[in-house]
Amino acid sequence: MDEFSFIDSIKQHSYKQSSLLKGIGDDAAVFRQPAQDIVTAVDTFVEDVHFSRKTMEPYHVGYRGLAANISDLAAMGASPTFYLVSIVIPKTWSMKDVDQIFHGMREIAAVYQMDLIGGDTVFGKELAVSITVIGYTERNKARYRSSARNGDIVFVTGTLGDSQAGMHILLNENKYENKDYYIKKHQKPLPRVDFAKALADLPRVALNDVSDGIANEASEIAVASGVSIHLYDEQLPISQSYQQFPLDLQRKWKLFGGEDFELLGTVAKESWLDVKEAAEKSQTPITKIGYVHYSVDEVGYVFLHDNKDRQLLQKDGYIHKK
Repeated sequence: MDEFSFIDSIKQHSYKQSSLLKGIGDDAAVFRQPAQDIVTAVDTFVEDVHFSRKTMEPYHVGYRGLAANISDLAAMGASPTFYLVSIVIPKTWSMKDVDQIFHGMREIAAVYQMDLIGGDTVFGKELAVSITVIGYTERNKARYRSSARNGDIVFVTGTLGDSQAGMHILLNENKYENKDYYIKKHQKPLPRVDFAKALADLPRVALNDVSDGIANEASEIAVASGVSIHLYDEQLPISQSYQQFPLDLQRKWKLFGGEDFELLGTVAKESWLDVKEAAEKSQTPITKIGYVHYSVDEVGYVFLHDNKDRQLLQKDGYIHKK
């Protein structure tokens, strides 16, 4: 299949977003949005750096790739609307495989009524997929890492470490409890878009998506906000069957594991009930895990409290593995 035939095979012939004036078919897409702020993000995924065929079918490569970008929009409080895909295709990948990548993206895009509006296709030595997403927020309602303040409550959605547990299961054959659950968390993560949207009326909230481990994400908020973040080890949420894994891996995955795509946030104490209501409304599990503190000598630090001990967490987030 030549490039033009391939583009024709993946392009949408009808669109869901009313703000789109022109989709695929010209040199660029055109959309109009006078009433809301536009939020955009881009990620690139390279074979044997960000994913491996040992743990991912082509379908999952597309699904998880777009899910990761949607999670970035959720962390900004934005509703996803459009995506663009540039792909480098090596000879080792068949067009059927590539079509499955786009099938995975189409499936999760349909959940959020997203339209594919452009991209590029070239042939090269290794598979690389670059995805750009566009979303909208109400004016001045985008969420920033720099919004944490002294005394805020720190919270996180879902459970931590599940994605890395899923990859471990895929790479280490054995008998595991809830095997399918962990594998799905690795291959088909669920971005917390509905929860982030349910926070729209809050005057202030800092959000960051847990793509590189909670220690790394908390550090980014602490640095951007000029505060320190304190986490309680016993309050970090884990799945019920998570304790089946070795203790050293449990700790590593929940603190430094990547690609859970949950949302870490901080909010004023007086707004905590509103956050819990947003979680209930969006059917999102949520846990209070710590607090924000300001001290001139501890700006940008993240501390983990375990019983009476306090240790400094280094910014040793997730390092992409094969």
